[in-house]
Amino acid sequence: MTNEAWGQVREELIKRVGRNNYVTWIEPLKLSHLKNGVARFEVPTIFFGDWVQRNYADQIRNQLSTAGEPVDRLEFTVSTGAVRAQPARAAAKSAAPRRAASDEELPGAPLDARFTFDSFVVGKPNELAHAAARRVAEGGPVTFNPLFLYGGVGLGKTHLMHAIAHELQTRRPELRVLYLSAEQFMYRFVQALRERQIMDFKELFRSVDVLMVDDVQFIAGKDSTQEEFFHTFNALVDQNKQIVISADRAPGEIKDLEDRIKSRLQCGLVVDLHPTDYELRLGILQQKVDYYRSQYRGLVLADGVLEFLAHRITSNVRILEGALTRLFAFASLVGREITLDLAQDCLADILRSSDRKLSIEEIQRKVAEHYNIRLSDMIGPKRLRNIARPRQVAMYLAKQLTPRSLPEIGRRFGGRDHTTIMHGVRKIEELMATDSQLSDDLQLLRRLLQG
Repeated sequence: MTNEAWGQVREELIKRVGRNNYVTWIEPLKLSHLKNGVARFEVPTIFFGDWVQRNYADQIRNQLSTAGEPVDRLEFTVSTGAVRAQPARAAAKSAAPRRAASDEELPGAPLDARFTFDSFVVGKPNELAHAAARRVAEGGPVTFNPLFLYGGVGLGKTHLMHAIAHELQTRRPELRVLYLSAEQFMYRFVQALRERQIMDFKELFRSVDVLMVDDVQFIAGKDSTQEEFFHTFNALVDQNKQIVISADRAPGEIKDLEDRIKSRLQCGLVVDLHPTDYELRLGILQQKVDYYRSQYRGLVLADGVLEFLAHRITSNVRILEGALTRLFAFASLVGREITLDLAQDCLADILRSSDRKLSIEEIQRKVAEHYNIRLSDMIGPKRLRNIARPRQVAMYLAKQLTPRSLPEIGRRFGGRDHTTIMHGVRKIEELMATDSQLSDDLQLLRRLLQG
C-alpha cells in the first residue's frame, strides 16, 4: 500500500474518530508492512499499541478493506529509538520549576457553568458529600486528603467536582486548580511520552495547588498511567496540596487498580453518593421547573405530574432531568397543558425502561461475578463458606428486589426449600449490623442492579 493510499485512509479515520482522538492515537502510527492480511505499524510505546489495538483496530481494518486492502489483524512494534525513559537533556531542560505559569497552561477540562453549589439540590442521600465538597471549596488548610467521591451514574459526582472548582476560582483565584478526567490524564501522559516531554508533564501536574480527577476507575489496568498517577499523588500530598477524586465505586471495589493506589485513595475521606430517594428527586424536578417556566412562558403544569415522575423514574438524575426537558419541549410544540396523560404518552419509552423488572437470574449472575464464583456453584449443593455466603447474599437481594415468593426463589436456587431461603435472608440481615464489608457489598450490588 502506498503512503498516498494510507494517507487517504487516515483522512477517513479523522471523520470516524474525531480530530482529537486522531491526533493523539492515529497520526503517530507509521505503516511499515502490509501483506497477507497483516498490517504492521510502528508505535511510540507498547502501551500506545495496546490502546490502539483495543479501541481503534476495527475501524482501521474497515477503512483498509474499503481502500482495497483486506486485513485480518493488526500488529504493533515499538519504533527503533522510541522513548523508554526520559533523556537526560530533557530532564536538564525542565530542572527549574515554573511556579509562575499562567492558568492557561493547565491542560484541564472546561467547567460547566451550570454545575455550581447553588444549583446542587441537597437531600439525605448526598448531604455528606455536599458538606465535604463545600469544606474543600473554602480553600482553607487541607483537612482530608484526598476527598474521594463515589456513586453511580447521574448521582452528582461531576456536579460537585465542577462546583468545587468554580468556588475555588471565586474564593482563591491565585490557586492553580486543575480539573480533568482520568482519561484526559492518561492522554496527556501518553502524549508526553510520545513527544519526549515527560519531565514537563511531571512538572506541570506536580505544581498545581488543587488536583481534581474525575472517573479515576478509568486508569485501572493501565500500568504505566497508574505508576505516574501514584507518583503525582504522592508528590502533591507531600506538599500538602488538595486532591479530589471521583469514581463509580469505592476504591477497594475498583478491579485492576493497584493495591498501593487503593490504599492511598482510602487514606482521606471516602464519601458515597447514595441513590436518590423520592424527596431528593422531587426537589430536583422542582428546581428544574422554575428554570423551564422562564423558558416556556405560558405553559401550564398540572398538579401531580412532578410527583408522578419522581416516583416512577428512579434510575438516575440525568434520565429524570432529560424526561422533564422532553416533556416541556413537547408540550410547547403541541401547545398543550402538561398533564399526567401527556406525560405518560410523551415519556412512554422512559417509563417502560424504568419499570424494568429484575430477574432472579440477573441477581445471581451479578453476585457470582462480584464474588468471583461460578454461577453453577451458587445454584449447586456446595456448602463451602466462600460459596454459601454469596449464595445467601443473592437470596437476600432476590427477596428485596423482586416480587417473587420464597418458594419460587427456592426453586431458582437449585430447588431449595423456602425455609432455606428464609434462613439465608435472616442471616444476611443479622450480619449487616456488624459486618461493614458485607454492607458495602450489598450497597454496591444494589446500585449495579438498579442503576
